[in-house]
Amino acid sequence: MDQKQLQECHERIKPFIHNTPVLTSRLIDQMVGASVFFKCENFQRMGAFKMRGAANAIMQLPKALQQKGVVTHSSGNFAQALSLAAQSLGVKAFIVMPKNAPQVKKNAVKGYGGIVIECESTLEAREKEAKKIEEEQGATFIHPSNDDAVILGQGTACMELLEKHSDLDYVFSPVGGGGLIAGTALAVHYFGNSCKVIGGEPLEADDAYRSLKSGVIETNITANTVADGLRTHLGDRNFPIIQRYVDHITRVTEDEIVTAMQILWERLKIVCEPSSAVAFAATLKEKELLEDKKIGIIISGGNVDVNRLPFSSLDS
Repeated sequence: MDQKQLQECHERIKPFIHNTPVLTSRLIDQMVGASVFFKCENFQRMGAFKMRGAANAIMQLPKALQQKGVVTHSSGNFAQALSLAAQSLGVKAFIVMPKNAPQVKKNAVKGYGGIVIECESTLEAREKEAKKIEEEQGATFIHPSNDDAVILGQGTACMELLEKHSDLDYVFSPVGGGGLIAGTALAVHYFGNSCKVIGGEPLEADDAYRSLKSGVIETNITANTVADGLRTHLGDRNFPIIQRYVDHITRVTEDEIVTAMQILWERLKIVCEPSSAVAFAATLKEKELLEDKKIGIIISGGNVDVNRLPFSSLDS
């Protein structure tokens, strides 16, 4: 994937996405000891960066395949992203979701026009049901993070950040399935100026950290983290990009994630989800490295249950 493909991708999806704002806070700058610029994808359509990759993946399909629809398995942001992107483009979206997924998420997918197919809550059941829909409907399967078109789409968020602030020294991105950080790393490689990418990852789900150390894709036996969007694993399409272009990954504890999320809510006055706060938590942990530097942080999304905020327990 090259610079031209990234630029073409951005032009392609522009009518279907928001060019999200970049926010700053003098207090946070003082806290980090650096100039910090937050690319706020919590203001993206459907509330997360995944709208970018979903739109690009559908638009890259030939018209004949678009007419047969697309399918994915997800209970999170990509389920909503693919549904909304498909609706915007006049394409059917079949979304395989586990029966035990929160009803609010199922309702959100349906609200965006997605056709929800429920299955048992195992990866095997999800994949089996998605395969069945591929065969019966002729729908094209789109992976939430391990897909070239998705990776390119996710990279456009960092492209927009670099268009406004071309002199960043570091960009921090959360690491889950690897689509966002791989796209971010490509954008920094082609459009950054001696800029480095650092990943933020929960200590409780540190498969990407271990993968970079071992050179092979590692998995998590458990992923007991409040950052529910980061409980997924890397794929064979994004891992080589991460290996080549990501400087390193910083692991953060659950307390560090919750504290970072609370600071963002209080100081930036924005709704962001725990997964977004992981990148900022990593920034706080790397303060010595970042002194007097210019830092970009991707706030990946804002889809959070406001009745279950993790930092509310810290105040009691």
